[in-house]
Amino acid sequence: MGGRVRPPAVVIDALVVVRCPWVFFNTSGGKIGRFQRSWKSACKTAGLAPEEGEPDRLFHDLRRSGARNLIRAGVTEAVAMRISGHKTRSVFERYNIVSERDLHEAARKLETYVAGKTTPTKPGHTLGTPEQNSTDQSGNQAAKLLN
Repeated sequence: MGGRVRPPAVVIDALVVVRCPWVFFNTSGGKIGRFQRSWKSACKTAGLAPEEGEPDRLFHDLRRSGARNLIRAGVTEAVAMRISGHKTRSVFERYNIVSERDLHEAARKLETYVAGKTTPTKPGHTLGTPEQNSTDQSGNQAAKLLN
């Protein structure tokens, strides 16, 4: 199987199928000559740019959204990096931006997890405190916290 990878089929319209190696291409499947002009035209068509002036979005916004959506969908970072073409974790982290919503979601998940591991026995700080059960003095509660 060490041969050349076959480009995916891309449907231009209901009647024409073009095979090309480009993510962005012209109507005949060829490489776009001036990407910025094509990007501006695509943004105008999508309603993301005024008739005169620059688009409200940058091309890299797509890459950033893609990276974040992959992670939020539960795809591992290693797989997300392969899909997005990032070779290093440090560059990937520039695109995988952590939002306030992400932080609140992490806190909620931690709270749910800890609540399932412990039962508060008195008011105050009980994080990691094993519940006191008079019927089980075998140390299983400590093992429960460590697992």
